[in-house]
Amino acid sequence: MPGTDLRVLILGGGPAGVTAALQARELGARVTVLEADKIGGTSLNRGPAPVRTLARTARLARDWSSWAEFGLRGPAPEPDLAVAIANSERVVGHAHERKDLAGRVRSTGIDLVEGLGPVGFTTPHEVAAADGRSWRADRVIIAVGGHAARLPIPGADLALTYADISSLTRLPRRIAVIGGADTGCQIASIFADLGSEVTIFEAGPVLIPSADVSVSSALADAFTERGLTVATGTLAEGLAPEGNGLAIRYRRDDGRGRTVVDAAFFAVGWPANTDGLNLAAAGVAVERGAVIVDEYLRTSAQHIFAAGDVDGHVMLVQTARMEGRTAAKNAVLGLTRQATYDVVPSGSFTDPEYGRVGRTEAEAGRDHDVVVGIARYDDLLRPVADGRPDGFCKLIADRDTHLILGGHVLGEYSAETVQTVAAAMAAGMTVEQLAELQLAFPTFTEGVSMAAQMICREIGIGRFPQAWSYLGPDGD
Repeated sequence: MPGTDLRVLILGGGPAGVTAALQARELGARVTVLEADKIGGTSLNRGPAPVRTLARTARLARDWSSWAEFGLRGPAPEPDLAVAIANSERVVGHAHERKDLAGRVRSTGIDLVEGLGPVGFTTPHEVAAADGRSWRADRVIIAVGGHAARLPIPGADLALTYADISSLTRLPRRIAVIGGADTGCQIASIFADLGSEVTIFEAGPVLIPSADVSVSSALADAFTERGLTVATGTLAEGLAPEGNGLAIRYRRDDGRGRTVVDAAFFAVGWPANTDGLNLAAAGVAVERGAVIVDEYLRTSAQHIFAAGDVDGHVMLVQTARMEGRTAAKNAVLGLTRQATYDVVPSGSFTDPEYGRVGRTEAEAGRDHDVVVGIARYDDLLRPVADGRPDGFCKLIADRDTHLILGGHVLGEYSAETVQTVAAAMAAGMTVEQLAELQLAFPTFTEGVSMAAQMICREIGIGRFPQAWSYLGPDGD
C-alpha cells in the first residue's frame, strides 16, 4: 500500500487536520495528530456548531412576530440566555460524547494527542511540546486554524469576540458589533432577534464587503427596518469603562462621536495561529500572518504542507476539509492534486439569511459579458405562504458560453437554496440546462430555475416563455 512506511504529523485537530489525518491514514501512512485543546477545532467547539444552535433560538424568538398573521395567539417568548447557551453546548457534547469523535479517529489507527497545548518546530522534521515531549515525521501538515482578531485600539481587551458568547450570563440590553462582515452581521442579527439594541460599526462603505452589492444593500436595509443601527464608514477608535457598560469612541467622515453599550464584540478578522510554532526553524515562510503555500498546499519547506485557516485562503469549514484531503494526498503520494476554490458555497445565520457561490456581478463583469437574472421571492408561492416574501435569487451567467458564474440569494433558506446553484456550477451546467430543471413546487429553490429562465430570455436561447409566478405573468 502507498505510504505504509511514511510518518505524517498533523498539527491541529479541526476540520482540516482531522480530514487530513483520515485521508493520510486511508492512504496507508502512519499518522499522529497533535491538538492543543479538544478535537473538533473552532467549527465544532466554539464556532458554527454552537453559534448556529443559538441562531435557532433567535429564529424561534423572531418567528413569534408573525404568529397573528397565521391565526396564532400567545405572549411573546422571553429569552433565557443561560438556557439558550446551554442548549448550544448540547451540539458540542453530542459530537464529543454520543458520537465519540476522538474515539472514532483513534479507531482508524491514528495516534491522537489532545490537550497538549502549543507546540513548536525544533528542526524541519520535529516539533516539541512544553512538557518536553517531541514528535518526528517525514511529512508535516500544519492545520492549526486561526483566531478572532482585535483592533489595536485603546481598551481593546474590554471587548468580546464570538468565542465569548458562551460566557454571558444575561442578555445585554445594548450591544455594539465592531466589524460588519459575515461574523459581525451574524452576531448582530442573533442578539437583535433575542431583544438587544444593536449597533454595527463597519469601517468600509457597505456591510459584507465581499458580498454582491445587491445582497449588501438589501441586508443593510433589512437590518435598519428591524431596528438595528448600521453605521458604515465608521471606525472605532477606543473603548473605556463607563458605569456598568462601555463607552465606544468612533470616527466617521462627518466627525467623531461616542456611544455607551453594555457589551461590545469584535468581528474584525481571523489571523492564523502561527505564534509559537517557530516556523523559522522549519524554513516555513509566512506573509501577512498566514503560511504561504503553492497550488499543492506545499509550504516553502518541501516536506511541510498547510491546510485550513492557517493558509489564509477561504476560511470556511468546507474549504478546510477540501484542503485537508488535498494536503494529505500530496504529502503521501507526491504532488498529484491542486486545491480548487472555484465553487465554494457559503451561507449566513442572519435574518434575513443570505447565501452565495462563485463571483459577484462586479467581479464577473471584469472579464465576462455577463447576463443577470433576478427572481423575487414575492413571485414564488412558498415564500408568500410562509410569510417571508422579502428576498431574491440572483444568477450571473456568461452571455457567450452560457455558463453560470455566480449565484446570490437573500431571504429564507438562502444557504440551502444556493447549494443548487453550486451543484450546477460544479457540474458545468449551462444556464439553459439549469432553467430546464424540474424543481419541486412549492419551494424557495424554484427561484433558481426562474432566474435561469430570465437569463435565457435575455440571451434569446431555449425559447422559454416569460417566467410564470403564482401571481400570474404580470404579477397580478
